[in-house]
Amino acid sequence: MTAFLLNDWDDGPAVATPPAQAPAPSPAPMADLQAGILESRAPIGSSTMPAGEQALARTLAQPTAGLSLAPINPEDKRVVNGKADINQLAPFKYPWAWEFFLNANRNHWTPLEISMAQDVHDYNHKLTPAERHVFENVLSYLTTSDILAMRNIGLAVMEKMSAPELQIYQARQVYEEALHTWTYQHCIESLGLNQQEIYNRYRVVPQIHGKIALANRRLNAVLESGKDLTDRDALHEFALAYLFFAGVFEGCWFYNGFTPIFALQRRGLMKGAAEQLQYIMRDEVLHCAFGIRVVRQLLQEENLTLDPAALRRMWDEAEAAESAYAGYILREPILGYNADLHRGQFRFIANRRARQLGLAEPFPGAENVLPWLDEQANLRKEKNFFETRVTEYQTGGALTWE
Repeated sequence: MTAFLLNDWDDGPAVATPPAQAPAPSPAPMADLQAGILESRAPIGSSTMPAGEQALARTLAQPTAGLSLAPINPEDKRVVNGKADINQLAPFKYPWAWEFFLNANRNHWTPLEISMAQDVHDYNHKLTPAERHVFENVLSYLTTSDILAMRNIGLAVMEKMSAPELQIYQARQVYEEALHTWTYQHCIESLGLNQQEIYNRYRVVPQIHGKIALANRRLNAVLESGKDLTDRDALHEFALAYLFFAGVFEGCWFYNGFTPIFALQRRGLMKGAAEQLQYIMRDEVLHCAFGIRVVRQLLQEENLTLDPAALRRMWDEAEAAESAYAGYILREPILGYNADLHRGQFRFIANRRARQLGLAEPFPGAENVLPWLDEQANLRKEKNFFETRVTEYQTGGALTWE
């Protein structure tokens, strides 16, 4: 009889199972082990005992009677201010959060899987100056935005969630934001762009800086550590900030932000970069859907109603920042795309996010001025099978997303 060891993942011969050995002696009772450890060490507090061993010895010396805990009740879990054990995953109260995590793992990819060879030729020989201006500035905005998103989720939001199934998906989200940053860096390196110049644009171009500055200001309520979310005013501020992050920053600005590159892709230009943005778009739509679900759950659990005036200010500020940004990156229209289309599509997507949040549409009557965008973003590939990685069929084909 043979068995495989962990490193025998190739097609080589199996490694024989070693002959059976005499069973090991039964382990000593915990009390005996504790006594043995304590007796073999210098007295607690002795200068000869390392600090780490002193801490272990004190722990083992504590009485263990009465330390058993009652099983958790999943109904004690909450989005914030929960009373259940944060270290115990199941039973789930939010099984949908676990499904988000599983779904996200089906969209696993890296930028190295996508060739940028044709993009190098397109950038140097086919793009007009106006098209290069659009491409570079979209890339400049995205590089900064994904780092902001990564820090916001990893350093601020996760610590305030009190159900582990929520935190586990957000841990995956942190990884994906880092992956997106790698993707933009891969594009910059592949095209030979000046990294310092691209990365610094958000600091020197007012229209790019304006969006980042607005996001930083609105997310301060999330980033503030130790915020008392049992206070209703603080809870309202947190909910509004998280809504902005999920519904506007990721749900509108990211979704709309890729569109100029997709407009180039529709004309057969910069297809490698656009394909990578399609993968990122798939991630970001899941991020947005998850965040919206969390916000709705939070409002329901806490019986919280968001201030309509505060919501109106949020939408108006987001539109103003996006409008200024569109006027800069599309100061000269490119074939098939211009600043007015970009602004109009922002309003249409903002209405979609508001409906998903159960809120009134902020821009009534806004029309879908880019009906091709949703289909373009869906990553429907038509490739020669032998030129396409098998992972594209395994992960992409298994994935469902909103």
